[in-house]
Order: sequence, then C-alpha cells, then structure tokens
Amino acid sequence: MHEDTRAFWVASPGRGEIRDEVLPAPSDGEVVVRALYSGISRGTEALVFAGRVPRSEWVRMRAPFQAGEFPAPVKYGYSSVGRIEHGPRELQDRAVFVLHPHQTRYVVPAHAVYVLPDGVPPARAVLAANLETAITGEWDARPHVGDRVAVIGAGTVGCLSAWLAARIMGCEVELVDINPRRSTVARALGVRFAEPDAAARDADVVIHASGSPAGLELALQVAGFEASIVEMSWFGDQTVALSLGREFHAKRLTIVSSQVGSVPASQRSRWDTRRRMQLALTLLGDAVLDTLITGENDFETLPRVMADLTASPGDALCQRVRYSTSG
Repeated sequence: MHEDTRAFWVASPGRGEIRDEVLPAPSDGEVVVRALYSGISRGTEALVFAGRVPRSEWVRMRAPFQAGEFPAPVKYGYSSVGRIEHGPRELQDRAVFVLHPHQTRYVVPAHAVYVLPDGVPPARAVLAANLETAITGEWDARPHVGDRVAVIGAGTVGCLSAWLAARIMGCEVELVDINPRRSTVARALGVRFAEPDAAARDADVVIHASGSPAGLELALQVAGFEASIVEMSWFGDQTVALSLGREFHAKRLTIVSSQVGSVPASQRSRWDTRRRMQLALTLLGDAVLDTLITGENDFETLPRVMADLTASPGDALCQRVRYSTSG
C-alpha cells in the first residue's frame, strides 16, 4: 500500500509547513491509521515550534514517532486520534489513540495503538497525553485524604491535575492563575479558583504547572511547613531564578521534578506506560473534560495556528486539530 499522506513539520524555528509524504506499505504487525483529530500540547509544542529545546535534551525530548531532529526541520507531536484502516481483524475500524505527530494517515506497530474505551468519544480523546502527564504528577505529589492542594497554573495540565486531586476524599483544591477567566473552568471542574494575590497559604501539596518563574516563586510562598512542590512545568532553555533564602529553608520545603517519560518509582513495580495510558483513556469518560477543549482548527491551517498559539496563546487550553475524513 503506497498512498500519499500529509504531515505538519516545524520547517525552521517559528515556521511550520504541511508536507506531502509517501505512506509506506504496512508489514506484518503494523496498522494503518487515518487521523480524525489531534491535540496540540501547547506548552511543549510551543517550545519545539520556537526552537527552544536545549541541545542537552534533543535525545530525551524525542517523541515516539518523531521524524527529523531538533531544532528543525522536525515532525513533532504526540496526541493523535484516528481509526484503523488496515490491520488485524480485531482492530479493523476501531477508534484508537496514538502518540503520533500531526499527520493525516500513518503506519505504526499494532502494539503502539490504544483502543478507545466505550463512552470516550474520539474528539475528547485528544486530551489523553495531557491527562497521562497529570496522572504522573499526582503520583509524584502523592496527595492524601483531606490535604489542602494548590495547583498553580490553569493550563490544560494544571486543570487536569486539579480535577484529579479534587476526586480524593476530603481534599480542598485551589486552582491559581493570573487569568481571572479561568474561574469558569475551575468551577466546571469542581475546584476553587484564586488569582495569585488571593491564593491560600499553608498548602499540604503544591503542584506547579504555570510555565512561569513567577508561578514557581508563588509556590514557595503558599506551601506549608515541610510541604512538597511538584514542578510540572518544562522551561526549555529558560533559566529560572528563585528566592531560596527566605521561606524555602525555614519551612523545609522540597521541590520535586515530574516528567511523564518515566513511571514514578512509587508505582514502577506494578505500573508501566501502557497501563498508565489505559487509565488516562478510561478517565476521559467524564464529559466535563470537554471544557478544556477551547478551540478547533482544520489540519491545513496548522502552520498559522501553531504560530499564533506560540506568539499569543490568549485563553487557549487544548487546541484540537480536525482532519478531513475523505483524504
């Protein structure tokens, strides 16, 4: 099977383009997927689009089916939802999630696809990669029943982190963001909202996901005695300065990194990445999460949309890319 496909590439930092490619014939054990939707993981993909992946991270930052090399040209992305066009009988015509870049049709090993559970529409499943990241952050943060949890940064991952924490019995969760319009999203997710100046102090657990040094500074201020701050932001090539001479030592605070590429040590003996992704897809059965999909564009407009989101994200949370079902 040799058919044309189209893929989004970062041609050079700050410039994207749609390229025609030849789809290879699938071999035994491979499937052909026609994309229905993909999701833009705005924080990470904006850094990739702008060419801000540090050279030290070029290998570790590779996406599962990335083509090209950082900084560019590179085909990057990891949130594609499609339908199996060719493959084993049990997978034929099934809707699946794949950690694949933005592309109209592609060939991957059958073991790389995740069949969507009943009740999870393909249009919502673009949140799966972000939810997997949020699950990993919760495992790193380890909130307990009744904890006061502060989540700083109401982007997609921050909102999902707050939503997960709020489902722990007795937890009081506050979502903090500089954008007051995020209060509507927080209310839909069932958590409190606060702007930075009004954020509650003495949190038992702090999750930082704002991507801003000011947000991490606020995390130091709102954390309670001997609390942990889980850093979920990725700053790319940006250097972050912190005030570690004030409450950091007096309150015996801990800053913990969280990264989805590995399953945290606390879970690793029983969980692998496949089980974690299957959990994320199951949790996407809750329709309230549609609140986090704030925009949609056609695949062919992706070069312009990615440039706009990188330069000025505005109120965007998850941006969904829609593919034609006819080609």
